[in-house]
Amino acid sequence: MGYQQYGISQELVQRVKLKMKNPMMKDRVKKLVEPLTKADLQDPGKVRRLVKSASAILNERLTSVQEEQMTQFVLAQRIDPKNTFHLIRLWGMFR
Repeated sequence: MGYQQYGISQELVQRVKLKMKNPMMKDRVKKLVEPLTKADLQDPGKVRRLVKSASAILNERLTSVQEEQMTQFVLAQRIDPKNTFHLIRLWGMFR
């Protein structure tokens, strides 16, 4: 899996997936990411703030190393939230 190459643990991903099944948490995260653009997801500062905000919503305590790993992962994916193919590829990564 792609995220493991960045040092992101499978256990963390599984915990987040479980928490995202809670409709209230899912809605809060959705509101956080809805306005994002491709440019936002290529800005290291914005991505770092996004990671911190999402982890706070999900009540996941991340180390600075984990935050950096997630930031680097998001930047490397070159995600365009308006591109359906990109979203399908990401969804497949975390199924």
